[in-house]
Amino acid sequence: MSKSTRITEKGQATIPKELRDKYDLEPGDEVVWLDTEEGIVVRKRTRTAGRGMLLPDDTSAEKREEVAEELDRRIRERRDRNYGEA
Repeated sequence: MSKSTRITEKGQATIPKELRDKYDLEPGDEVVWLDTEEGIVVRKRTRTAGRGMLLPDDTSAEKREEVAEELDRRIRERRDRNYGEA
């Protein structure tokens, strides 16, 4: 499906209704703008366990948990390095 919209003076763009419906986008949802070699890609932001992790929608729950644990580990290590162990 290909649709086009115009950018307003404020830099806003309307997501066509067919795409909002297809991807379950509702007012207040966040989208992420990715700059790729092919151009701009827009994705719905997905949240896992209250964190703003970006993973493909088809990522398994086990993989999401694995990524969350790895990010937690990295954050703790960085805090320990920067502030000393508590």
